[in-house]
Order: sequence, then structure tokens, then C-alpha cells
Amino acid sequence: MVIRGQVFKIHSDFYYVKCENEVLECKLREVLKKQQKKVVVGDFVEVEDEKIQNFLPRINYIPRPAVSNIDQMIIVSAVKEPELNFTQLDRYICFAKYYKIPVKLCFNKSDLSYDDKFIEKVFSIYEPLGYDIIFTSALEKDNIEEFEEILKGKTSALCGNSGVGKSSLINAINPELELRTKNVSEKTERGTHTTRHCEIFNLSEDIRIIDTPGFSNLKFDFMLPLEISNLFEEFDKYKGLCKYSDCLHIHEDGCAILENIQNVSKTRYNSYVSFTEEAKEYKERIKYSGTKEETFSKEHNNKSMAKISSKKRQDSRKLSKQKLEKEDMENETIY
Repeated sequence: MVIRGQVFKIHSDFYYVKCENEVLECKLREVLKKQQKKVVVGDFVEVEDEKIQNFLPRINYIPRPAVSNIDQMIIVSAVKEPELNFTQLDRYICFAKYYKIPVKLCFNKSDLSYDDKFIEKVFSIYEPLGYDIIFTSALEKDNIEEFEEILKGKTSALCGNSGVGKSSLINAINPELELRTKNVSEKTERGTHTTRHCEIFNLSEDIRIIDTPGFSNLKFDFMLPLEISNLFEEFDKYKGLCKYSDCLHIHEDGCAILENIQNVSKTRYNSYVSFTEEAKEYKERIKYSGTKEETFSKEHNNKSMAKISSKKRQDSRKLSKQKLEKEDMENETIY
């Protein structure tokens, strides 16, 4: 009997699937492994005999960390400890935009500093871009009810650097989970990883959170430079107005964005330049190399099938030819 459920945790080669009121510990069907089909946390799957037979189409998918079917992404930053890095914050925002996932911004540890100028700066940059913003303190329980409200009825992924308080916020809503937390290192002023894998937690009947490991190595090493501007909403009204169609908006003459740079946040523009430089490295890397990758599956009549290597196909054809030759010889002997 085939039943449907959702993968909420993956450990080693075991997939933990929630099907209605029960949890199944499953393995991946061998044919999916051969097809190199990757099942991730958040995937809705079909299970039979404790084996995942197939996974259903995804609403969305993020490869790093690997999660799918997310309703919204909550980007958690710390006001202090570690210090807020606007470029890193923009990095998360742009990644979410690339994968078409709605974003909300949470600034935690407000108990460590309640600087009006800092708050004004945050709102002046991100509120005009349409982002919902909330300041919280998991320690003092400030605005935890408001934070809980934005989570209701959704499956939310929390992302942010280690040490910003993602696990602490979850514990503040539901202390029974007792997620492991650690303080920020005094030596490096960076957080230590406490979340080791992606996992979906049910904080209540209508709140589901995907707790993920801290993001530290995200780079725009998969996009071309001209594509980066699509991730910055403030550039939209100037599109098509530059003198050159391949304008990168950094030093070109006749650039509409540079001519209106006073309307763009300095930190946001610095982030744009930084991400574009990463994309340039990617462009240079693929410039003299082919981009086509060998695949191990093929599509036939809208179905994914294991792809047979050319060697095996060749061997198979030889065997068929030998078989036909043998039959011809037998027929000649009979007659």
C-alpha cells in the first residue's frame, strides 16, 4: 500500500517521513539512487514497504542547505554578538529572491543594544523594499508573541549566521524542544554551529519550522554578472535606461543607476558590487570550459528513467546481433 507523507529529517541513509499521525523510518528506493534523485527535507514522498518510491513536484527548492516546499524564509540577524553584517544579510535576501521565496527579517538580541539610529537605518533600507521587519530578544522574550504570529499557518525556514539565536527563538516559543544553543566565541566573535542538520519542527498545530545549519559559505558562484542586478529591487525602475545593454552599473558611462545612486542605499550597492565580483569569477571559470554535464537519467513520456551508459548499450547491441546471427545459422542448418 502506497502512502504519502513529508520528509522532516534525514540522518545518514535514513529518511524520517511523517504520514498523518505516524513517523516512518525509510530508505531510498535503489532506482532513485541510480537516477541520482535527491530527496531533501520538506519533500512530499510516496512510501511503500518503508521505502521511498517517488517524490512529488516541489513548490520551491534551495540546494544549500537542501530544503524544499517552504512558505517563507525568516532571515535572523543579531543586533550584536555577532555584529550585524549588512552584506551577509543582503546575501540571504538575494538568495531567497533568486529561489522566489517570500522573506521576513528578524533582528534578534535587541536586549544587547537598543540604538534608535540603528533601528532607523534598518527600516530606512529595507522597509521601502517591502520587507516585514521585527526586532526580538529570545533572552528577554521581547516580541516573541509577534514573532510567533508571523509563523502561524506556514512552513518557515530560519536562516542566518551561527550564533544569531535561531535555536533560542524556537526555544522561546516552545521550550519543550530544548534545542541546543551556544554562546558566541569571545575570540572570533562568531557563533558556533549548534544545528547539525535540517529538520522540520512542529512548534504548534499550525507552526512548522525548518531549522537549518548556519550559513557561512554562500556565494554567487553560479550566476553571470549581468543577472545579479535582478536580485536588487531598487534597480528595477532604472532597467533599460542605461546607455549600454550590458551595463554592470559599476563604472560605465551613461549608467542610469549610477546617475541615481543617491536613491540607493550605500550598503545595498556595496553588496551588489561584491556579488557581481563573485559572479565575474564564475564567468571567468566557465569561459573556456564546456558547461554540459553528464546525466544519469533521461526523460521518456514524462517519466524519468535510469540512463544506460553508451558502453552497455554497445554491448547490448552486440549481443542482439550475435543472437540474430546464431538464429540465421540454425535456420540454414534446418533447411
